[in-house]
Amino acid sequence: MIGERIGFGTGLTRRQRRLVPGVTRQGVRRLLPTREAVAARAALAARAAVAALFAGAVGGVALVAAEAVVARSRRYAQPELGLAVRATLGHAGATPLRLVLLGDSSALGVGVDRVVDTVGGQLATLLSTGTLDISGVVSGRPGLTPGRRPGLTAARRVELSSVGVAGSRSADLGTQVSRALLGGRPDVAVVLVGANDVTSLRRPGEAAAHLGAAVRRLREAGVQVVVGTCPDLGAVRAFAPPLRQIAGWLGRRVADAQARAVLAAGGTVVDLARETGPVFRADAGTLCHDGFHPSADGYRVWAHALLPAVVAAATAGSAS
Repeated sequence: MIGERIGFGTGLTRRQRRLVPGVTRQGVRRLLPTREAVAARAALAARAAVAALFAGAVGGVALVAAEAVVARSRRYAQPELGLAVRATLGHAGATPLRLVLLGDSSALGVGVDRVVDTVGGQLATLLSTGTLDISGVVSGRPGLTPGRRPGLTAARRVELSSVGVAGSRSADLGTQVSRALLGGRPDVAVVLVGANDVTSLRRPGEAAAHLGAAVRRLREAGVQVVVGTCPDLGAVRAFAPPLRQIAGWLGRRVADAQARAVLAAGGTVVDLARETGPVFRADAGTLCHDGFHPSADGYRVWAHALLPAVVAAATAGSAS
């Protein structure tokens, strides 16, 4: 009760004072914490909180670094020495289409052991047997002509080749473009690159500039170009969280920079991360045994995502 309290801010009742005999009012005041003591304790708590945050950050960096070491030490699928991505598919009397792939291991088909299972082989199979009618295509996506049902375009005789090299980054595309332009000029070039730019921590703008230069050279040579931008590395099971999420974020930055550079150079963009990422995240079978490279099913998903843009490019090349 208020009447029982001692004044002058001691905060103790008479009963509480009787429990501590010999303590005067001034003594009680000395027992209470001073403003300086309260401030010192607050500062100590703040320093402890900062130290905890710093320790957490250091621990997080150490965890990611350890996961990166583990990821680099994993055994990944290697190019099949007997797998030469060069084939001709389709009827002899069909309209010919020279299709060349450039880029990294995905353009070469690492992860599978048959040409027909590579992304190039599956694209060539679809093109040689007739593909979706692309009347009304806008920005590389199939559309429908009003009052018309989707059908099949004429089958092509596809001459497939690949100049891709496993481990390639965007900076390596210049040499591949030179090889692609040797001999007969391709009608359509499909470029798949970007994952190694992420894993080697290349700057997105720098990687995109190299890609844009390669696309520009191909376009100046009269080749239609379709680029599948950096795939969704957040779906890669070879990377443990949180490294997987970081790789996915870095891959998204590279893909966005690639899209801008390719469009500026006159190419067509297929955003593989947005188009196929959800499938790869949901289905572990889209990756081969190493959890990094696509399997035959994964390459099939990519082929169907790329198909409308490739058909549109082939049609534009025939009309030019």
